[in-house]
Amino acid sequence: MNESGASAPALNAGTNTAADVEAVDEIMRRGGSELRERMARAEAYLEQVTAESGIPLAAHATATILAGGKRLRPLLVMLAAESAAGPIEGLEGEQILVRAAVAVELVHSATLVHDDLIDGAELRRGRPTVAAVAGRKAAIATGDLLFSRAFAELARNRDPEQLRALSDASSALAAGELLQREDAYAADVAVERYLERCRLKTAALFEAACRLGALVAVDGTAELAAALGRFAERIGLAFQLLDDVLDVSGPAERTGKARGTDLLDGTVTLPLILARQRDKQIASLDLATLAGPAEAEALCEQIAATGALETARARALAVVAEAKAMLPSTLPHRYDLLELVADAVVERYR
Repeated sequence: MNESGASAPALNAGTNTAADVEAVDEIMRRGGSELRERMARAEAYLEQVTAESGIPLAAHATATILAGGKRLRPLLVMLAAESAAGPIEGLEGEQILVRAAVAVELVHSATLVHDDLIDGAELRRGRPTVAAVAGRKAAIATGDLLFSRAFAELARNRDPEQLRALSDASSALAAGELLQREDAYAADVAVERYLERCRLKTAALFEAACRLGALVAVDGTAELAAALGRFAERIGLAFQLLDDVLDVSGPAERTGKARGTDLLDGTVTLPLILARQRDKQIASLDLATLAGPAEAEALCEQIAATGALETARARALAVVAEAKAMLPSTLPHRYDLLELVADAVVERYR
């Protein structure tokens, strides 16, 4: 329970690292009881929306939500709104903010259900995936349901700009997934193409979260929404870069998955791209020939030996610094918590 007596949101569920927990706890502590109460309301509403979707899909959608996660994207919505003087006063203003936060998380959850299906994953945050439990058709329908519920909720805010922000991100997600499928097991992927994929698949939804937060706030403007969106896009890019570093560096006890899981799936990430430039043996390796986790871990050791992890990590840290520099100096209200989110992206990988 939080200090208000409301149930705390599932920010620390699943396979989140200790650094995740500490970073989120610090943000929530500094945000005060008001932030904790808003996040708790968003969590409760998220569960309500999925539970109302009708049997049998409601059960799968609810299970996806209850599996937890960092809820970083809804948190960004809340913090962006706070930086622009908070939501419009009154119960409806608070509900508009909650709906925006919930819509972002529903889209994120939908992508996870579909990603698990595409990747053939049996577990997500330590729990069986929808595809593993109910099969391909149910997973497709559950993901589609979560997408549709996201836009149904956001439409209730009656703001075309909010819908545009989320639809832009959803289109980017689909384009990013197609790009990743196209590049699967590829022998030659340019760094620029990899970064564009990260922007589409991950950073675009971060950007939408901050755009939405600004759009529902008292002092929010289209210009402020765009500025905060640029900040969040950089944070999302760094988040994905460092996530790809963790896939190679591990360990499994920290990440919740075996080292090289993405490599086994044929996903070409920055550490591999950089290592290929430095090691002829790695450059000549066909990812499709990796026979299992042991060979993937051996490849991770080879990649690490090239210094590629340090280079990729440094690039991500530079992106975080860019993001912090992008925060408008004229924000109407406090933005220290947005800076803390940027620092948290870095800290969870130290």
